Amino acid sequence: MGVHTHDDFDWTARLADLRRRDAIAAQAYRSTADRLVTMLKPGATVIDIGSGAGGMAAQLGLALRANGGGRLVLVDAVEELLDAATDHVHAALSGPGATVKVDTVLGDAASDELGTQVPAAELVWAAAVVHHLRDQQQGVNRLAGLLAPGGWLALAEGGLGTQCLPWDLGVGEPGLIDRLTAGAKAWFAQMRADIPGSVRLPVGWTRSLVDAGLTGVTSFSYLIDHPAPVSDEVRAAVVKWLAFMAEVGADRLAEDDRTALARLLDPADPAFVGARDDLFYLASGTVNLGRREPGGPAAHSPASH
Repeated sequence: MGVHTHDDFDWTARLADLRRRDAIAAQAYRSTADRLVTMLKPGATVIDIGSGAGGMAAQLGLALRANGGGRLVLVDAVEELLDAATDHVHAALSGPGATVKVDTVLGDAASDELGTQVPAAELVWAAAVVHHLRDQQQGVNRLAGLLAPGGWLALAEGGLGTQCLPWDLGVGEPGLIDRLTAGAKAWFAQMRADIPGSVRLPVGWTRSLVDAGLTGVTSFSYLIDHPAPVSDEVRAAVVKWLAFMAEVGADRLAEDDRTALARLLDPADPAFVGARDDLFYLASGTVNLGRREPGGPAAHSPASH
């Protein structure tokens, strides 16, 4: 049975897609994890909030091992995902190197109990988590409250999105992907609005970190770049990406566009995207960073919200 979180996503059903995304993004995750963990001292505690299938958690664990060891805490609200992430991390850390202690917590980023479930951390990583919460600023405040003095909160939110297909696909009118992207953004806005008690966040993520009491706020972006010709794994990911975009955005398209999508996603149709030799996968994500003052009080106390 699938497990739905408060945003009504069935994340268990998306496990295979999450694993595929992790594999495609592994190089970008590796460089990002190295960049973040090298800011920490050996023996640091790192928390991955919403660890999903464990792709970034594994890279954080490897970076910790290369940095002299430490503690990695995986947190997810879905038990099946937590189990999958734990297996992935243990497999990644099966080789020799400094000791990394791995702990798991079945917990929700929307719960004020989270602060009592995890240790204070030198780094809290949360990727595409906060935008699923009812009150995003409150969620950032809560995550900031998990930091040890001098610790860093890294929110992977925003970026330029994903591109995989040519502008003119030879089926329907050119620009279908642009229209589909617009439909997906409209769906996202509706998804946010449909969360009970949803609160808008009318500022950028860096401002949100400042409002949470963090300092030294900055950001950087990473690139996932698989040019044509792509591997079978990337090819499958492109098909799944288009299917997902169609699922969430097609209702906002004209009938001609929906007809074109049906052809593009039909393996028996000559227009099937999975048979094209010009597929690519290009995505960028942004990591927003803020630090709790080394000698100051907690940026925000989770219990105060």
